[in-house]
Amino acid sequence: MTNAPSLIFLAGSAREDSVNKKIARVAARMAEAAGADATFIDLRDYPMPLYDGDLESRDGLPEAAAELKALFRASDGLFIASPEYNSSLPPLLKNTIDWVSRRASADEPPLVAYKGKVAAIAAGSPGGLGGLRGLVPLRMLLGNLGMHVVPQQLAIAGAPNVFDDDGRLIDRDRSDALEAVVRELTTMAVALQQT
Repeated sequence: MTNAPSLIFLAGSAREDSVNKKIARVAARMAEAAGADATFIDLRDYPMPLYDGDLESRDGLPEAAAELKALFRASDGLFIASPEYNSSLPPLLKNTIDWVSRRASADEPPLVAYKGKVAAIAAGSPGGLGGLRGLVPLRMLLGNLGMHVVPQQLAIAGAPNVFDDDGRLIDRDRSDALEAVVRELTTMAVALQQT
């Protein structure tokens, strides 16, 4: 018998009213309704300095990075909704991924917070492409870290107009598309538990 998959949902933005936070929160509720153990985390709650090898050598992992790393290690996978910054991923998300990728000790296996886990990605923006261009380097990065990134993804154009005042996704087609991404994430997480 498999356990309910434990999944982390986050956005690559710290903005309070970020549409990507809204996407991640909706996706977490969908996963929970499907039987997953879903946890939404806000990167604003995990402040850390820009990655600096000298700082790491002197002080080790920042406390926030160590906390996040423990959460990622204990999970079966990640859902990331990310804004697009100049056709790439935002510095907040890249910095977070970089710090969490670092080894806490010489005997720790490399990339333990990522390797062999599943990931799903989405984006939302006011623009016509919905942040799609930023998903390309994000997919590549997560794959290079040893994650299984599900093929299904979602980019929501005109994203500020598809949520109600309570952060619910009110566009049926986009809601169905997001649900399909979450379903694929959950299904793959369960399959990987059995390997």
